[in-house]
Amino acid sequence: MYVFDGKPPDMKSGELEKRSERRKEAQENLDKAVESGNQEDITKFNKRVIRVTQKHNDDCKKLLRLMGLPVIEAPSEAEAQCAQLCKDGKVHAVATEDMDALTFATPRLIRHLSSGSGDATQEYNLEKVMQGLELESHDEFIDLCILMGCDYCDSIKGIGGKKGLDLIKKHKTIENIVETIKDKDTVPKDWNLDVVRKLFKEPLVTKSEEFTEEFLKIKDIDEDGIVEFLCKENGFDEKRVRNAIERCKAAKPKSAQTRIDSFFQIKAPPEAAVKRSPNVAASKANGKSKKATGNNKRFKK
Repeated sequence: MYVFDGKPPDMKSGELEKRSERRKEAQENLDKAVESGNQEDITKFNKRVIRVTQKHNDDCKKLLRLMGLPVIEAPSEAEAQCAQLCKDGKVHAVATEDMDALTFATPRLIRHLSSGSGDATQEYNLEKVMQGLELESHDEFIDLCILMGCDYCDSIKGIGGKKGLDLIKKHKTIENIVETIKDKDTVPKDWNLDVVRKLFKEPLVTKSEEFTEEFLKIKDIDEDGIVEFLCKENGFDEKRVRNAIERCKAAKPKSAQTRIDSFFQIKAPPEAAVKRSPNVAASKANGKSKKATGNNKRFKK
């Protein structure tokens, strides 16, 4: 199933402004690259100026629904909604490039599932991550993520992943760490840690029980609807679209459980073995009773 972002939390406004500034800077660099004809920089900065619009999102939702796939619109952060679905056992894992899903406590995170970059798909198990980092609680993990930098507040200057982990293991909380810092100017002012922690621990999500089993099931593909939307409304090649639909139909999971004997071809025993009894076959092996017993076992097997 696919989950889309809703309204971002108010605390994310600073991060969104930073992203806007980075896009503006990338656009300036792209213009320079176009003037100089530097194809490598053109490709690089083109990716950085892309901005997903509401129409892009709406078109994606429409196409996914025509393909029979469940679409969920989160009330706020999509990663938080995904994590809730995973915690409640509605899905096996959360597939995203955003590591915040672990901070929202998803049991399993999958990266590079469909990035197209050629990177190997990776699975992160939250329980194993906690054990590997030697952290005692998820509260410590949240504080570590805040120290390393998150979307909702600034972090302490000069503290990265390795140093942050060492400090959390030693002092347990950010407040205790701040007490040991001599240069208080490195600590963000008006740092509302409790609000950020609550956002990770109690995010705004739709409760999983509100999604019925029927809603979460993959449905039949609406072939005519897809052709109408992609070909007639958006100018896609109909032959390519119909070929893609056929591949989708072939890949759709079967609703019935597969019988184990469907994986094997049952062969009849050799004709000679059917005609001769096991005792007769065994007695011809040099007349030894030990050999006869062995052949008899093989026949039964």
